[in-house]
Amino acid sequence: MNEFQINERLRADCVVLAKLDLSQLLLMNNSLVPWFILVPETEAVELYDLSREDHARLTDEIRLVSRFVESEFEVEKLNVAAIGNIVRQMHIHVIGRRTDDFAWPGPVWGRPEKEAYLEGEIARLVSEWKSFAENEDR
Repeated sequence: MNEFQINERLRADCVVLAKLDLSQLLLMNNSLVPWFILVPETEAVELYDLSREDHARLTDEIRLVSRFVESEFEVEKLNVAAIGNIVRQMHIHVIGRRTDDFAWPGPVWGRPEKEAYLEGEIARLVSEWKSFAENEDR
């Protein structure tokens, strides 16, 4: 069996933060909004193609990441989506939104505005994620 590979576009745009039970947790390298992506380690493209067990595991991971975004960032709304028009590999966006963010009320993807995270900010987010995930009651 081949080793799981994250799509090259996701690899170019994101930083891997953690390995979860089913998915790899990525951070979109754009600090203008808290934007996380779950990439399940599966060949399935659509959510309905997942086994019931994997679907439940992915739902738990989406819930955990959503709680993290709400607890760590000042967001008004969460956008959770599995679009995949350009990147066919299954991936789920969890994005914290505010009425004063750069793209409100439109989507954040496809926009030219970008501000990469500083190395120290990424390290801080990794640490916060680890602490949150260890203490969160799933």
